[in-house]
Amino acid sequence: MNVAEIKTNDIANGEGVRTSLFVSGCRHHCPDCFNDMAWDFAYGRPFTKEIQDEILDSLKPGWIAGLSLLGGEPFEPENQKPLLDFVKRFKAQYPNKTIWCYSGFTLEEITGKLPSRAYTEISAELLRQMDVLVDGRYEKALKNISLKFRGSENQRVIDVQKTLAQKKIILYLN
Repeated sequence: MNVAEIKTNDIANGEGVRTSLFVSGCRHHCPDCFNDMAWDFAYGRPFTKEIQDEILDSLKPGWIAGLSLLGGEPFEPENQKPLLDFVKRFKAQYPNKTIWCYSGFTLEEITGKLPSRAYTEISAELLRQMDVLVDGRYEKALKNISLKFRGSENQRVIDVQKTLAQKKIILYLN
């Protein structure tokens, strides 16, 4: 897996101040994507242990709320295993900090309720590490700049832990 960008002290991609990891690789190719350079799986630099350590180090201050995963596409099959290993390290080191994940796949596609390449042998395990999932492709026709933490009206901000516990979608934000 490659890393397209790392943003520390980010206030745009989840609640509070966060470190945002933008992974490379996305096959959605949404029109007007804000990060189309990250569609290429080879874009950026390899996701080495040194980069992972740099990200984890940036999360040390108490005022950092957590980690956000974006892309590219975190749930592309090629990105899932490296991210799973990394978020497990994150959770072990920072059990009280949150993980937000932005995906063009819907929750139903990630969990296999709808057919999708995102549904793999580890997608459910990766999803279980998340606190909030912003799901669904960006839809240019549904663009709404007044929405919090999402760009188009079809996207949902889902409380993953409550959703998994109650076996129905619980929105984090309406």
